[in-house]
Amino acid sequence: MKKIFINNSLLLLLACGTLLTSCYKSFDPKSYQPPFTINGYTSVAEIGQGSLVGYWAFDGSYIDSVSNTSATGVATSFAPGFKGQAFQGANNGYVISALPNAIKNLKSFTIDYWINSPQNTNGIVAPVVISRDDQFWGSLDMFFENGSTATSANLKIHFNGQSEVWFTNGILTNPWNSWQNIALTYNATNSTFTLYQGGTAIASQTATGLGNLVFPSTATKIIFGTEQFQCSPSIGTAGGSQGWASYLTGQMDEVRIYSKALSATELQALIVLQGKGK
Repeated sequence: MKKIFINNSLLLLLACGTLLTSCYKSFDPKSYQPPFTINGYTSVAEIGQGSLVGYWAFDGSYIDSVSNTSATGVATSFAPGFKGQAFQGANNGYVISALPNAIKNLKSFTIDYWINSPQNTNGIVAPVVISRDDQFWGSLDMFFENGSTATSANLKIHFNGQSEVWFTNGILTNPWNSWQNIALTYNATNSTFTLYQGGTAIASQTATGLGNLVFPSTATKIIFGTEQFQCSPSIGTAGGSQGWASYLTGQMDEVRIYSKALSATELQALIVLQGKGK
């Protein structure tokens, strides 16, 4: 009887030990860790909450996931991106979409994107353009100017709505052949454009009295990868492609447009959280 009791006790202890070991193995210490936070944010979705009006992830699709507006890739494809996939540019290649109403009605804005481009040696290259059918230039143009070097580039900004503004002192450092985060903000309260590289403001310009943006009725398209007049058919009054203009032959990813001017703190958090997949 004593042997039976001892044997049963050993079996019970063994069973309890197995149960405890099983429970220990399922314990995940990460579940007890506080969420990763930077500048008060734990996810990209928290930044500029309620003001995201356009988002192109380029994960195997050209669609704007905010407005569900479809875009067309012309001679482009997809490649590994900063996060997931990116659109892969090419000579004579670009992405073009009807301009969502929420973007056309912007008063202030932030345009933020990742780009990995070789040096532009064959002409200006425009990552983002909002077209203007009745003008040579678009309503909003961002383009790498000719005359770049292996270690620098001038990213020029042009706005043409209720008045015309040229912002031409955006000098980027070591912008080629690696993923770069570029952001342009416009704050209607003080009529100021600010250009950021990697979350750091590198240039700003105040267009005194500009106030709330007014995009013309002829602003109908948003284009990624080239200027409006390089499209086929050519948009605007240029009459055709220009010999001094070219196309993005690298990659572009994670394009976000907000209806407010994000702060440097918000942009820095956006960069880090994107990098962590948050």
